[in-house]
Amino acid sequence: MFASSTRSVPDAPLVPRHIAIIMDGNGRWAKQRFLPRVAGHKRGVETVRKLVRASIERGVEYLTLFAFSSENWRRPVEEVSLLKGMFLSALEQEIEQLHKNQIRLKVIGDLSGFGSRIGELVSAGETLTENNTRLTLTIAASYGGRWDIVQAARAYFQKHPEALDAQAPVSPEEIEPYLSMAYAPEPDLFIRTGGEKRVSNFLLWQMAYTEFYFTDTLWPDFDAKSLDAAITSYRQRERRFGRTSEQVQARTGSERDAL
Repeated sequence: MFASSTRSVPDAPLVPRHIAIIMDGNGRWAKQRFLPRVAGHKRGVETVRKLVRASIERGVEYLTLFAFSSENWRRPVEEVSLLKGMFLSALEQEIEQLHKNQIRLKVIGDLSGFGSRIGELVSAGETLTENNTRLTLTIAASYGGRWDIVQAARAYFQKHPEALDAQAPVSPEEIEPYLSMAYAPEPDLFIRTGGEKRVSNFLLWQMAYTEFYFTDTLWPDFDAKSLDAAITSYRQRERRFGRTSEQVQARTGSERDAL
């Protein structure tokens, strides 16, 4: 399991090792063009393909995309049905290509509402691609950060029922292996497109020390240059992880001297 940024000081690579993205703005993109919302969602799928390629080219190892939140079930029934259909179609069409390109697929979230066919495709896709190492692409579907913490705690206590009677409090490191993304390092960079400036219940535990980048660019228009702008902004941050600037600079200097 990867180290937690609240217990140790992780590396701060020039290229984010893990990027997490809320892909916002598909509907507004379509509305601006007097198109149905489905057109924006379809263009958004094309953007996903482009961003996967761009991430690989830039050396990103983990890319996590928020496709459907646990709160998105509140949307109109017609749109939810459309999104479910697009998710099913994408799984049917893209898994073989992901495997061909040595991309590992992971899907996190409560998939029970999507139906058995999507669950079967997710399971098959994860198994097929589990040994691929070029990029780990995670799709968060029917996912919520609070749900993730609760399901991790539930899984922990099911495996360790004696902890319910213990006097000592449960520590974060005991819960972390049961989180949905225990297989990945914490995100270095979080991007949200579409102009909104909130995390919307996304990876609440994992983004304790993630750098945030918000852009007005709508997701269908987000391209490789947009990604470069986000990475450039990230590189300009001083990642202190609770330390002072002087401590960061001293460590950087000692690491430079050791080269």
